[in-house]
Amino acid sequence: MEVEEPPKPAYPTINGWTADPKAFCAGLPGAVAPLGNFDPLGFTKDMSVNEIKRFREAEVTHGRVGMLAVLGFLVGENFHPFFNGLVIGPAINHLAQVQQIAPFFFAWLFGSILTAELGRAKIGWVSPTKAMKYNQDNEVKGAFGALLRPKYYPGDFGFDPLGLKPTSPQEFAEMQTKELNNGRLAMIAAIGMIGQELVTQNTLF
Repeated sequence: MEVEEPPKPAYPTINGWTADPKAFCAGLPGAVAPLGNFDPLGFTKDMSVNEIKRFREAEVTHGRVGMLAVLGFLVGENFHPFFNGLVIGPAINHLAQVQQIAPFFFAWLFGSILTAELGRAKIGWVSPTKAMKYNQDNEVKGAFGALLRPKYYPGDFGFDPLGLKPTSPQEFAEMQTKELNNGRLAMIAAIGMIGQELVTQNTLF
């Protein structure tokens, strides 16, 4: 009697990408020469597609924050017309200064970020209760109730006011790779900037 093999999971095609569990990072863009499939510590080895998507979501999000942070450091330390010019000095201290000078603005800023994050979570993530049940039923460890929606592409929550998102799958993959590379560089740069200012307590330039 022949034993039937369990059906292979079918993955939806999103932005021209169809997950391939056997490919590096499930076939997501981002690998470029000369490093290629760079994962020396084996974080993605034997990782499920859902977990790879979650890691990529974190990478894209932190890369975007890193790019904004680098821009904020360079601009904020040299151009500060807001708050009557009272927010000055090293950028690592600017937020604390704003909290003291304009506490209501600080509260509004905190609320805006919280609203944006909740909106992003609602678009891309399965509700925590359903995610925890799924992870428990499928013996997923270390996810802490985190699970991206099957038809959600990591980082693509629909925000494109200028219409820059390519319609061609190849062009989208190229743009995604450029964003990832710039985000990776920005995260390294932000770490360097923060470290320098923590040590010197002076502006970058």
